[in-house]
This record gives sequence, C-alpha cells and structure tokens, in this order.
Amino acid sequence: MMDAARAAASLLRASAARERAHEMLVLCEAGSLAHWRLDRARLSSAATYVLETMRRDYPDFDIPFHARWRHFRTDRSDRGAPYGPAGATFASKEARSAAAIDLAVVSVLLDAGAGSLWRYRTSEGDLIGRSEGLAIASVDMFEAGFFSSSKAEPRRVDAAALAGLAPEDLARGLQIGPDNPLEGAPGRLALLRGLGRALAARPNEFAQGRPGDMFERLGESARGAPIGAPAVLELILQTFAGVWPGRISIEGVGLGDTWRHKAIVREDATNGLIPFHKLSQWMTYSLIEPLQWGGLEINDLDGLTGLPEYRNGGLFVDLGVLSPRSLQALADVHSPADEIIVEWRALTLALLDELASLVRERLGVDKQTLPLACVLQGGTWSAGRRIARELRADGAPPLAIRSDGTVF
Repeated sequence: MMDAARAAASLLRASAARERAHEMLVLCEAGSLAHWRLDRARLSSAATYVLETMRRDYPDFDIPFHARWRHFRTDRSDRGAPYGPAGATFASKEARSAAAIDLAVVSVLLDAGAGSLWRYRTSEGDLIGRSEGLAIASVDMFEAGFFSSSKAEPRRVDAAALAGLAPEDLARGLQIGPDNPLEGAPGRLALLRGLGRALAARPNEFAQGRPGDMFERLGESARGAPIGAPAVLELILQTFAGVWPGRISIEGVGLGDTWRHKAIVREDATNGLIPFHKLSQWMTYSLIEPLQWGGLEINDLDGLTGLPEYRNGGLFVDLGVLSPRSLQALADVHSPADEIIVEWRALTLALLDELASLVRERLGVDKQTLPLACVLQGGTWSAGRRIARELRADGAPPLAIRSDGTVF
C-alpha cells in the first residue's frame, strides 16, 4: 500500500481531479448519487447553447484562453495591456513577465465570488461588480503598491508586504463598507497572508520573495524544452499548499481544494477524497500567457481540467443536464463541504470534458485548435452567466453557496 504522504501528494494533480470526477459522473448516470440526476439527452442542447454564445462573442472564433487577463478589460481600457507583449515600461521581457505573474497570482486569490451587492468604482467613475470588478480593483491595488514593500517599485508582490496587509488595507483597496459589502473578505485576506508565508518559507526557490520568481524557476528547469501546463499547476500546488486555511492535510501534505465524499473509495489515505483545485487551476490558466510573453513554451493545456465553479456548474443545472433530487436544494444556502456541492462540482468538471468534445465535433476541430481553455472562455463560463441572467433578474447562480472567499 502506498504510504500516506505519497498518496496525499498524488491528489495534487489535475489528473487526480479528472479521474475522480469522471468516477462521480459514472455513479450519477447509474442513479447512485444522493443529490443529483443526469439527463444526458440535454447535453446536446447545452452544446448548442454554448456554440451560440461562442458565435455571439467571438464570431471569427479567435478565442483567447480562459484567464484572469480577460477580466482586466473594460469598455474604456485594457488594464492588463502594460503587462503583455506590447507593454514597454519594463527593463526586459523577463521583468515584465515576472510582474505579470505577480499581478495574476494576487488577482486570482482575490477572485472568489463577490456576491450580488458589491461594486467597485473605477477611476473613470464606472461601477463594476463580480469577477470583473475584483479584477480591476486588483490591478489598481497592484499599481498603487498595496502588495509591494518597495516604494520605488510598486508594481510587484512580495512576502514582506503580504505579511503586513491589514483588514483596513483590503477594505480600502476593494472599497468595502457598510453600503458596499463584499462576501468572504476575511478569507481573501487570509489567502494573501498565506501566500506571503509560503513565499518567505522558500528563500532558495523564491529569492526575491515574489510569485514572479516562478518565471526564472520554470525557465531553468525547462532548459529550452516545452513546459506542460499540468507541471505549472503542480508547482503551484506544491508551493502554495499551505495557503488554503482549514483544509484537509495528510502527513503534513496540505490538500487545498479537496473535499470528502463517501462514494470515492480507495485503499489508501486518499479514501473518500476528491480534489478540484479550482483557484489553483484558474491561476495556472492565468499564468500561461505571462510565461509565454517571457519566452517560455507551454503545452498540454488540456492536461488541466475545466473549472468547477458556479458559472460552469450553473450552466448544467439551468439547462437541465443536472437536476437536484430535491427542489429544496435550490432554495437552501450551502457550504463548499456539503455533499451536494461536492457532487455538483465533480459532475461539472466531468461534464465540461464531454461538452468540449461535443463542441469540437460540431466545429470539426481538435484539441490543438480549440483547447479546453478556449471552450471555457468562449463558451461555458459566458454561457453560464448568460443563462443565469435569462432565468433570474439578478443573474445569480441556481445554487446559493456560502462564500468564505477561498473556493468560489
């Protein structure tokens, strides 16, 4: 039998999330899950709806990767542009990529569900909510030096600055107040402080105490060869495992976004556990372009999984692919650890693979032409938001989840 620490480490991979999620889908199709039914016949109409959304938003099908960089763009400007290939304010492309990695990492850690009430007022006077509002706020905070201990170099993230972040700093940067409440603010602060501790604990790997040090580290290990996206994820999971507070740990191995479900049976220490690593995979998707901008080649994008969050998951519920066994589930408020949510997220992850295959089949393209990262961006995430707005005035997802700022 595999020893406990090695078994635990085996869950820190996208392949483990995919394997166990598809196992859950098989159980659902057999009618063996407590909370969900699957109507496979509706998956075809879901693919049609996603393709309609793709054609609406990307008529030329020139679809970028699903990444935080898409959320930095407003009707007035693209706040991420200075960190991309056209950016000219850094000493070198490597320095620019390190800054872009810094920005992407903190922005993703701030990107759990904001709730329906919070809005961010931009310098132009626009009010933006949800993920896009958090994205613009994170850029503004980054450029104002919230995450840097160097006044001379505000556009960076380092361990010392993260360690000193206070609740009032986050409230000021995100414009949180009695009339503008943000769900899960303490959880977001805990993630940022945890990031600071993780960076400080590895001075040999992160010489400057910056997430951007990953660029040099990955470049040195690759030695000119392509780097698989799953390898980037594994580096993130191994490095930042301790960032996630109050989660499952086995023999000192922190498992992050991993949850319990009795249907997942193994004969080792991972019995009853299913990983998702949603924010870590969202971070990985968001680092692909900064790594490429610096000259590294990233491949095997489909080695990552779809993101099991409320827009992708809501799509399958709102289109009837998944239906709860009890309608009361749509009225209740759930926590991420609830069995119904663990099942929902696993089924979402597995169904995204099947939906992506259907979309590619109808377009006559392969994974290289339309990787999962583009299906997520062009279709499923936007389609999930679109159907939610069509069905509910506030655009909320079909299931209400109590956010602590560290999962959704």
